[in-house]
Amino acid sequence: MADGSLTGGGLEAAAMAPERMGWAVEQELASLEKADCKASEVQEFTAEFLEKVLEPSGWRAVWHTNVFKVLVEITDVDFAALKAVVRLAEPYLCDSQVSTFTMECMKELLDLKEHRLPLQELWVVFDDSGVFDQTALAIEHVRFFYQNIWRSWDEEEEDEYDYFVRCVEPRLRLHYDILEDRVPSGLIVDYHNLLSQCEESYRKFLNLRSSLSNCNSDSEQENISMVEGLKLYSEMEQLKQKLKLIENPLLRYVFGYQKNSNIQAKGVRSSGQKITHVVSSTMMAGLLRSLLTDRLCQEPGEEEREIQFHSDPLSAINACFEGDTVIVCPGHYVVHGTFSIADSIELEGYGLPDDIVIEKRGKGDTFVDCTGADIKISGIKFVQHDAVEGILIVHRGKTTLENCVLQCETTGVTVRTSAEFLMKNSDLYGAKGAGIEIYPGSQCTLSDNGIHHCKEGILIKDFLDEHYDIPKISMVNNIIHNNEGYGVVLVKPTIFSDLQENAEDGTEENKALKIQTSGEPDVAERVDLEELIECATGKMELCARTDPSEQVEGNCEIVNELIAASTQKGQIKKKRLSELGITQADDNLMSQEMFVGIVGNQFKWNGKGSFGTFLF
Repeated sequence: MADGSLTGGGLEAAAMAPERMGWAVEQELASLEKADCKASEVQEFTAEFLEKVLEPSGWRAVWHTNVFKVLVEITDVDFAALKAVVRLAEPYLCDSQVSTFTMECMKELLDLKEHRLPLQELWVVFDDSGVFDQTALAIEHVRFFYQNIWRSWDEEEEDEYDYFVRCVEPRLRLHYDILEDRVPSGLIVDYHNLLSQCEESYRKFLNLRSSLSNCNSDSEQENISMVEGLKLYSEMEQLKQKLKLIENPLLRYVFGYQKNSNIQAKGVRSSGQKITHVVSSTMMAGLLRSLLTDRLCQEPGEEEREIQFHSDPLSAINACFEGDTVIVCPGHYVVHGTFSIADSIELEGYGLPDDIVIEKRGKGDTFVDCTGADIKISGIKFVQHDAVEGILIVHRGKTTLENCVLQCETTGVTVRTSAEFLMKNSDLYGAKGAGIEIYPGSQCTLSDNGIHHCKEGILIKDFLDEHYDIPKISMVNNIIHNNEGYGVVLVKPTIFSDLQENAEDGTEENKALKIQTSGEPDVAERVDLEELIECATGKMELCARTDPSEQVEGNCEIVNELIAASTQKGQIKKKRLSELGITQADDNLMSQEMFVGIVGNQFKWNGKGSFGTFLF
């Protein structure tokens, strides 16, 4: 130490570390819910809280800014202004980034501030007696609130007795969700950018409003400023709405999906060359010889290909362009980011899936995010832990998954509208939601897979709305077993159930479609259904009818319900066209191409049965 200065961690060690008291921040703020207030009363509310717990004088603190840290003594506290009256401590201790910042300069700065400093800028110095522990904790609460929860524009919003519920609670939840890695990393960046933009817009708006108060009421400058003010206000409102969208736990993942699904493809390299990326944590001579023989040997007449080596699969994926191939060698790989695949590439394991394990750490991001036109993934085991996002999402394009193992944590695979997903010879288990979610307008082909030990096996989203297209689903020779709920669930609105109950019974179509999904249909009903399907499309693959076992009946039950739902969609569409005065509505309710091929699937030991519906 020289000239009263500190280098290293002197002052940092002297100040009470925030992590010592951070555990109590959430608990203390949560208790405020019982005493909600208006936004305009927050400072008064905080002052009342501090008066009860803060020592008014006699303690030391580090005045901490972006430029310096200096030791001060507190002589008094102005609770209403949330400020402390201070003087420089003796001996003078200062740690500054600017060598010319002397004791005299510090005294001048304090004189300019009238020796009154915001409590947020003070870090209480640790005392062995413990007398000032409550003071340190209270100031940490204030600092936490004004740094992470309070927004400078809050007082100008609705001034009702719901500030905690409307603002504090969602922002507090978001803060801790971010700390616990429960928010996608891209969404966190967007949130902080939006916050900075909104703060900047609000600052400009305040400056403009202040200048308007000093202008003549009829001046041309005031008219121009009024227009600028309206633009700033409109911009600020839009930014605030986006912030609220992310702060809302129910809406933030929808917003996150929209952002993450807009990943841009790189396309073909400017050189036109395609590269093979080899991933291996360690490359042994025997493994290299096998690779050269099996996968990297150049065929006669084949264009020479560049090979790049990587130690982890995420860096290989990020280096890919259109047409590249990633070969993952046996090993256990831990990744902390998302596989964002926007180009048509092949990701394949060299060996058995159980020998090639890619484990995802971090709770917020999706494991594999697919937007490429034709993506192929094979021979890999994907493992999730403590996740809040699904293991694989196909936003658009076609993704083929073959001979893979998916050990899920939340939702398994999500197939979004307009996307195509093909899964063959794979094993999916462990999802706390549905193993596979199928959205309207998507195409999903499942062949020879195991889907088990999930909340639900397969969930088909509501497609009855007139704006939705019917999904095209094929399920062949899958084993769906040991799921907590149903093997397959169809989500549909309650109004559909009401319409189905009130449908007229006079037509042959309705008679054929009145199939009891909860009981076993008799032979006559099966024949009617078979004739109806064959008449309608000529393409439908019917499940075998000879075996009355649960496995086969599950196929029939799914077919029956999906056909009924598809037919009802046609009836609703016809009725709406008729109401609009369009009389040439299609009279053939089954004229749409049948969207489902279900055959040879086995349903075993599912908690609620092979098939069910969820009404909303």
